[in-house]
Amino acid sequence: MSRLILVSNRLPVSVVKGRRGLRFERSVGGLATGLGPLSKSYNSTWIGWPGIDLETMGSEADNAVAKLRADGYYPVSLSEQDIEGYYHQFSNDTIWPLFHYFPMYAVHDVDSWRAYTRVNEVFADAVTKVAKDGDIIWIHDYHLMLLPRLVRRKLENAAIGFFLHIPFPSFEVFRLLPWRNEILQGILGADLVGFHTYDYAGHFLDSVRNLLGYDSTMGQITADDRVVKVDIFPMGIDYQRYSSAARNRRVKAQVRTFRKTVGRRKVILSIDRLDYTKGILERLAAYDLFLSKHPGQREKLVLVLVVVPSRTEVGHYALLKREIDEFVGAINGKYGTIGWTPIWYLYRSLPFYSLVAMYSMADIALVTPVRDGMNLIAKEYIAARSDGKGVLILSETAGAARELGEAIIVNVNNQGEMVQALERALVMTEAEQIESNTMMQKRLMRYNVKRWADEFIERLLQTKKFQEEMEMRVLTPEAQKELVSDYLRSDRRLVMLDYDGTLVPFSGRPAKAKPSDEVIALLHDLAENPKNEVVLISGRERETIDDWFHDLNIGLVAEHGVWIKDKHGEWTQLAALTNDWKDEVRPILELCVDRTPGSLVEEKEFSLAWHYRRCWPALGEVRARELVNDLLHLTTNLNLQVLEGSKVVEIKNAGVNKGQAASRWASQEEWDFILALGDDLTDEDVFQALPAHTWSIKVGFGASGARFNLGFPTNVRSLLKEMNGL
Repeated sequence: MSRLILVSNRLPVSVVKGRRGLRFERSVGGLATGLGPLSKSYNSTWIGWPGIDLETMGSEADNAVAKLRADGYYPVSLSEQDIEGYYHQFSNDTIWPLFHYFPMYAVHDVDSWRAYTRVNEVFADAVTKVAKDGDIIWIHDYHLMLLPRLVRRKLENAAIGFFLHIPFPSFEVFRLLPWRNEILQGILGADLVGFHTYDYAGHFLDSVRNLLGYDSTMGQITADDRVVKVDIFPMGIDYQRYSSAARNRRVKAQVRTFRKTVGRRKVILSIDRLDYTKGILERLAAYDLFLSKHPGQREKLVLVLVVVPSRTEVGHYALLKREIDEFVGAINGKYGTIGWTPIWYLYRSLPFYSLVAMYSMADIALVTPVRDGMNLIAKEYIAARSDGKGVLILSETAGAARELGEAIIVNVNNQGEMVQALERALVMTEAEQIESNTMMQKRLMRYNVKRWADEFIERLLQTKKFQEEMEMRVLTPEAQKELVSDYLRSDRRLVMLDYDGTLVPFSGRPAKAKPSDEVIALLHDLAENPKNEVVLISGRERETIDDWFHDLNIGLVAEHGVWIKDKHGEWTQLAALTNDWKDEVRPILELCVDRTPGSLVEEKEFSLAWHYRRCWPALGEVRARELVNDLLHLTTNLNLQVLEGSKVVEIKNAGVNKGQAASRWASQEEWDFILALGDDLTDEDVFQALPAHTWSIKVGFGASGARFNLGFPTNVRSLLKEMNGL
């Protein structure tokens, strides 16, 4: 298998400076813990910061770097200034609060953004030095959201995946970030973008559509000339490690020690890093309310509150620590008695065996963050309960709630609901506990961290394969050279061109997309060649088409084939059509305009079109779906057809399309060269109507019946220039 290059802010091993020199310690953090097993399962190299600026360590650093590289780690050296600006300030003072729906805590500082950009570039240099052809590059988390694009610039064909381990917020929150477009463009440098839940992926796609204008279909984004896949991969845990550890002698010994102190009291366990997103104060408030409402339960239970120190130098965290301390003291002072303390408060991290011992003895795990990307503690608790007992109370705003539906799911802001959850947990029978936990355990056992990684990598490789298949359809310089050569060798040539989106870019107002002098000159030069027959096939009304192109020696098709005009001929109607239906349909479109700011109705002789290119993208798409549904019964009764183009819904008489007009010209004589270019669904009829040897080209990237794809109208004009010998 290809080598896997993992890239994250921190290496799973930290270098620490001690009295006797540098030493190595296991890094603390959910990402390092979660990804740790992967480095052993794959032929991998891990790029990250080792926790210290090795460049300032002198000769000692050389040995440390050699040791790290021997173990498969590639350290990125960052200065204290880098860490302050990139990590503490931008990553944790800007991105972290905003993405967790605490915008009031987010700091928008230009200098920290520059530091974030600079450090991402440092990581890009490191990846470039390490990566080789065929490697899979997997970038992790919010610290490195610019990195996929930076690496893509250096390694154009690399397989790059990106996974965000925290929530991606709704568009209304994300748009508050001043550098929102740069972040999105950075992430879209990846081939595959992964999230824990459907919600996060949906929010990302909304932001991409609203801010960058890229539409998506089934999680697939066509960003410029690349296809990017967005998908869901709920991160698992090393299930076997926690399940087997629960039977370990050291764990059992610690459980017995804990039980001697606790006695027969029920144990409610809360373990979290010190952070305002974890809902610790809300949890304490619910416990306080429970004790006040149920005096009979006092002295029969104890809350073990483990808070792992984190970012205590930051003002919000220092304040939170003080509030927790005071709240714990208040509860213990209010309800405590001689021999019973309502809350056991531990302000420190726990070693692995102590942690599993806590999981094993806890009758209830209270995991209720205000917002959490996944929350592996909930999964670890279920995995560690090898006896099947125990009750998990889980916040609905934790990503894990999507997988652990058998837990008691609560709204962390509803104190009454939290109290009811504790009441229910305390009376739940062992049979009920085992039934719920067994279902969750089977799920976690199947979808462990190894399978999570395997699925992500497999999907990344599938995406690369799909991209390669798409690239095979792209009109490469070699294929374009062959096309031009075929054109020059031919004596009778038919060139059929769409207008909007093909010769010229789309415009918010159709009337504004008037052809430039360049376009007129290109068409003129093509049409004046006696070997050529040039036909412009458009959906526009005939008056506009005639006004713009009547001086050219070309054939014209208007309103998707309703009207046709031979060069220097007169307009003729391809089929007998009526307009009686317009009075019934027009009010529906006008109502849609009233409800959708920025949209407009365009009336043609035999069709009506509702344009929404200038609308808010999400609203325009919703209204388009509603409009199509509203028109379904009318199209059947009135023999109408609804066409969905690029940001337009058009209603016209059924039975007439661009393909019929294309067939008319194609059947006039034996052409030895045919070229057809178009950009949307209405042009698919043209591609299907023409012979198999046609040089059919879809402008834009996506599924099509055309033989080739070409990126943009600028590429089309370049092709026509080459055909004209320019």
